[in-house]
Amino acid sequence: MGQTAPVSAFLWITVVSLAAWCWLLLCQGFFWRTDVRLPRRRDPEAWPSVCVVVPARDEAAVLPASLPSLLAQDYPGRAEVFLVDDGSTDGTGELARALSERHGGLPLTVGSPGEPPAGWTGKLWAVRHGIALARAREPEYLLLTDADIAHAPDSLRELVAAAHGGGFDVVSQMARLRVESRWERLVVPAFVYFFAQLYPFRWIGRRGSRTAAAAGGCVLLRAGMAEKARIPDAIRHAVIDDVALARAVKSAGGRVWLGLADRVDSVRPYPRLHDLWRMVSRSAYAQLRHNPLLLLGTVAGLALVYLVPPVAVIAGAAAGSVPVAAVGALAWAVMAGTYTPMLRYYRQPLWLAPLLPYTAFLYLLMTVDSAVQHYRGRGAAWKGRTYARPDAVPDEG
Repeated sequence: MGQTAPVSAFLWITVVSLAAWCWLLLCQGFFWRTDVRLPRRRDPEAWPSVCVVVPARDEAAVLPASLPSLLAQDYPGRAEVFLVDDGSTDGTGELARALSERHGGLPLTVGSPGEPPAGWTGKLWAVRHGIALARAREPEYLLLTDADIAHAPDSLRELVAAAHGGGFDVVSQMARLRVESRWERLVVPAFVYFFAQLYPFRWIGRRGSRTAAAAGGCVLLRAGMAEKARIPDAIRHAVIDDVALARAVKSAGGRVWLGLADRVDSVRPYPRLHDLWRMVSRSAYAQLRHNPLLLLGTVAGLALVYLVPPVAVIAGAAAGSVPVAAVGALAWAVMAGTYTPMLRYYRQPLWLAPLLPYTAFLYLLMTVDSAVQHYRGRGAAWKGRTYARPDAVPDEG
């Protein structure tokens, strides 16, 4: 009798985990599917002008693989690239000019914004400077893209055609991240999988939906909407600037689309677990609005959804409880099944799917570490530059 009660209680916990997976499978915008690609494209009669804004801080290592792809864009209209060298110490600006002279293509302007004033986080001060430079050209669209993103030659044309054909104010593609090292294979596909679970792509583009998100590495933004939504000034405190941008656009009445990219790739390597840990922990607690209750709920939710199924299989087998092991195995199978499309998208072996609980446990630890760093007063950080904690920054106004 003493052993029966704990087994029965754990069985009910495992049933709840299975129910959660059934709900995620069917009711969370089919987040696990990877077929949300650029929407219907329609070429405009006259191609609008576009200014490409690239914030860059100490990016000399990746620029040779990314900047030439922007300069080589096959775009029928007028386009120009503005690279903002945000206080680099590795010769980023000089290298950008040299690459432009060597490769030709679209005109390149290299600017420098100086040190950001209090209240500006991450790359947004550099983005503001780039938009200010671009405004003199009176572009209809702005392409905000990171310095580590390589674009196929028709990327800009396809983005503009999608925005024009769908009537979107923002068209954003989540660049395919590099997956070469052991840790990249384990962590990177899960990063995109978890993001899609939080922000189902199908919901983002739906009319009337309040779900808003973008992928900061590739954001085509209508210039008129940027002014209307006061971007980037209105989101200058945001650590997760891409999500904040999408929310600002939707709040201003704009339409947003986000999907996976086919030919837009990040060339930035994350060879060690430490590199990936820093990438996630930098913004994980900000995603929870620095709320301890949300942190506790997130930890409990991750444990229930991702950790209970494998624990149930092991504990059920050890205790001789077939129901516990069977329900746990079914929940684990549903979990692995939903992860399989993302592994296929990243061209990774499917045997990684059952390892998702282990990866989720790493993300749980990264989230807790993000909160610890916040309460130690370290604030947000970007490229070696740290910022005050959000509660120490003046209100956005």
